[in-house]
Amino acid sequence: MHIIARGKIARSPEAELMARYEKRLTWPLRLTELPETGGRIPEPQTPCKTVLLDERGQDLPSEKLAAILERWRDDGMRECRFVIGAADGHADDDRHAADLLLAFGQATWPHLLARAMLAEQLYRATTIIAGHPYHRCNSPIANAASWTANWLPAVRPWRIWPARCNR
Repeated sequence: MHIIARGKIARSPEAELMARYEKRLTWPLRLTELPETGGRIPEPQTPCKTVLLDERGQDLPSEKLAAILERWRDDGMRECRFVIGAADGHADDDRHAADLLLAFGQATWPHLLARAMLAEQLYRATTIIAGHPYHRCNSPIANAASWTANWLPAVRPWRIWPARCNR
C-alpha cells in the first residue's frame, strides 16, 4: 500500500497518529509526500490500483473497503496507491483514470487529518481481512459473537448470535 499526499506532515498530532497506525500495519506501507504544487509521483509497481480520496467518491463501510483490498491482493496487485490531492482536489483526468474514488463522508477534512484517517482505515481493513477483533460490527451482540467465534472456538454456548460480521 502506498499513500501519496500533497504537503508535509512534519511534527504534529496527525503525524503521531500516522506513525501509530503505520507501526500496527502488517502489510507494507509507503508514504510519499509531494509539494503542494508540482512534484513527481513515483512510477507504480505493476500491476497497480489507484484510489483517489475525493469528495465525490464513494462513502464505503470499512467492511466493503476491506473486501475490495482483499480482492485486489488476491488478484495479484503489487501496489495499491491512495492519493490525497491538494486543496483544489484532483483533475478530472485523474478521477476518470482512478480505479476507485473514496470519500470519508460528505464533510470536508483537513489533509493531515485525512492521512491519519486513511491510515486507520487501512489498518482496520487489514484486521477485518485477518479476522482480528479490532473491528466491530454495529451490534454489540454481533461483536461478542464475532470475537467468541474467532478467538474462543471451544466455548460456544451462544449459538443464537451471528458468527461473523458480513463483508
